Amino acid sequence: MRTDDLVAVKDDMVAFIEGHGMRRLPGFVTEDIPAILWEADDHDEENPDSWKDFVEMAKHAGAPFITISDVKLEREEIEELIDEAGDLNFPDEETSELAEAEWLRKYAGKVGYIQLGFLHQGVAILHETTTDWYEHYQELLEGIESLGDIVIDDTESDNEDQ
Repeated sequence: MRTDDLVAVKDDMVAFIEGHGMRRLPGFVTEDIPAILWEADDHDEENPDSWKDFVEMAKHAGAPFITISDVKLEREEIEELIDEAGDLNFPDEETSELAEAEWLRKYAGKVGYIQLGFLHQGVAILHETTTDWYEHYQELLEGIESLGDIVIDDTESDNEDQ
């Protein structure tokens, strides 16, 4: 069962981690750190509690703490995305990017992503829990940013030709 807001899942994670006698370190592991992403087995996709196996693995590996970070979609982020989509698609206000950005308004204030992590022999082991809408948000954001780069690149090449 998927949920649109992971706040209750995060509360469960915190209780489970503490119940195992482990500490939590509020922090996000960036892409700069060598990392291994926990892959769900076929049966894990139907098991929204696969993160419990991850916590138990961290404890078994002797990790003294687990990093935890979540992302809540803020209304301001949605409005910025809508503005950018509108600017890229002007004068056609009926484009899919703009409609998709506006669709995200109903998720404002909701947690869509949680990252758990622990370090083992210099490598971060990560578990990510995400909602479908958050994955869609990330794809839309990346798409709009890449379209923006194309527009900027075209402008730069026009200036160079003059």
